[in-house]
Amino acid sequence: MQEIIKINQNEQAEVRVNARELHEALEIKTQFNKWIERMIEYGFTEGIDFWSFLSKTQNGGRPSIEYNLTISMAKEVAMLQRNEKGKEVRNYFIQVEDRYKKLANDPSYQMALGLKASQLLLEQKDQIIAEMKPKALFADAVATSHTSVLVGELAKILKQNGVDTGATRLFSWLRDNGYLIRRRGTDYNMPTQKSMELELFEIKETSIARSNGSVTVSKTPKITGKGQQYFINKFLQAA
Repeated sequence: MQEIIKINQNEQAEVRVNARELHEALEIKTQFNKWIERMIEYGFTEGIDFWSFLSKTQNGGRPSIEYNLTISMAKEVAMLQRNEKGKEVRNYFIQVEDRYKKLANDPSYQMALGLKASQLLLEQKDQIIAEMKPKALFADAVATSHTSVLVGELAKILKQNGVDTGATRLFSWLRDNGYLIRRRGTDYNMPTQKSMELELFEIKETSIARSNGSVTVSKTPKITGKGQQYFINKFLQAA
């Protein structure tokens, strides 16, 4: 059987047809976006007959909306064209359906599908582990730290690990999310009661001797090792 249009299989071995490739195979002159919208209006349902997704782009271009169709929908769409090309493509899909029905009863084919699915799962697992490993090692290293750091120092650590922030923005985020006091006054930028109960912060007090003999105490919030792990996990999970 000569391949007129590529037939794809997902991880569940379900057969799908790319709508844009179908549009090209049918030699449709109408713009793809207008054509596929008109085809869908014939009563097809997303999630049953077709699935839409955004295409991957290169060089920061704008992604386009693509569609994967079931063989049944692709066959009906071909028939809707009411021309010889549509009939040819429809007959091709009928042959494809027959071929896959026969394969469905072939034990060796089912075994091959099972092996392919297992391989895909292993590849996905390895990819997830590879992506998470640096973050996990980083979080574990922080967890064992007994040194408290300034907010600005934590911002630098986050920046080095792909979180786009700085000291000023991090202070603002901590205030907006209830970790530091936002009310202007002597306690401004000090840890809230919630932060202290969670042991995320400690307060460093520094005595400053004035020339007139008086002594003032400067208070600086510092993030504990536990707090560093807490905020790093929060930002990395959101990334």
